[in-house]
Amino acid sequence: METHTSARFSSRGLLPYLVLLTCTFGLTACSKPQTDSTQASSTDTQITLPNVSTRELIEVPEYQHTQNFTGTVRAGNTTGLAFELAGKLSSLSADSGDRVKKGQVLATLDTSLLEAELKEINASLAQNQADLALAERTLVRSEELNKQSYVSAQQLDELIGQKQSLLAARQRLLATKSATELRLQKSTLIAPFSATLSNRKHNLGEVLPQGSPVFTLVEENNPKAYIGVPVDVARKLQVNQSLPLRVGEQTFDAKIEGISAEVNPVTRTVEMRLSLPRDARVFNGELAYLSYQQTIANSGFWVPVSALTDGVRGRWNIYVLDKRNDGVYVERRDVEILYTDKKQAFLQGALSPGERYVTQGLHKLVAGQKINPVNPVAVR
Repeated sequence: METHTSARFSSRGLLPYLVLLTCTFGLTACSKPQTDSTQASSTDTQITLPNVSTRELIEVPEYQHTQNFTGTVRAGNTTGLAFELAGKLSSLSADSGDRVKKGQVLATLDTSLLEAELKEINASLAQNQADLALAERTLVRSEELNKQSYVSAQQLDELIGQKQSLLAARQRLLATKSATELRLQKSTLIAPFSATLSNRKHNLGEVLPQGSPVFTLVEENNPKAYIGVPVDVARKLQVNQSLPLRVGEQTFDAKIEGISAEVNPVTRTVEMRLSLPRDARVFNGELAYLSYQQTIANSGFWVPVSALTDGVRGRWNIYVLDKRNDGVYVERRDVEILYTDKKQAFLQGALSPGERYVTQGLHKLVAGQKINPVNPVAVR
């Protein structure tokens, strides 16, 4: 009786351990599918490929090469206007920024001394005229008396000489009068052409030295552009040829008026003179930009600047698509840039027409990387 009771007790004591062991195996079995799901998710993340924008390479036999050259705008005539004589500045009838017309009086010198000198000359001329009239009357009478032998030949010769001397003195006085009148005329400063006064350099009451500019005149309605170009470009241009010229935000159709016959020893360029439209609103000294376009017969490919990346030893590279059995990869190619503008570059290199290349986002890629082209490429 006691033995039976002991065996039953042992069975009851093992039951909790059997339940615990069964649950442990169950939990282990339940947790295994979760681990497989995590690994699958991780595998899916690793095979995600970057989307890359691509474009086809198209070869062209030539390209347009635009060159820009810089020069300055100058009026047809820019003159420092000065008196030819020294003197005191007595009046100013114009100032900086004024527009003046040809023949307009701009300033005058004090002419008091010249006017006094002119009066003195006129008085001397009057005296000479009186002396000459008397000498002529005396000579006429003496010639009549000479016929009657009342006047010697010596006296007659002296009277003739006196008259000639008075005539010569009159010519000298007339020349002096003309010189004084010319100096009076040149004491008035007159605009030689219609212009704008860019600045005034002297004030009223100043004693001006001879030739010292009072005004700087900039001619109106006659703007010119002076631009230096390389010798090879100058040889291709001709007088009267029209070229686009930019001044500030304005673009003009400028005409070549002249091409220099010598090379500037400093800039090694040939200077050209171009005329702008007469109504062009430009300022003296503004920068002018000449655009010259020529066709270069050299085959190559146009690509956007965003498709270029730095290579080794100063080379430039682009990424070309490499189609393989298991997908599309990027391959780095060396290229040579022949010409570039702000948006595109014309290049040559180990490229073939019809190949596709990456157009942007090259900083996110490395050579040999597998990608997903936005524009699909058939895989062999």
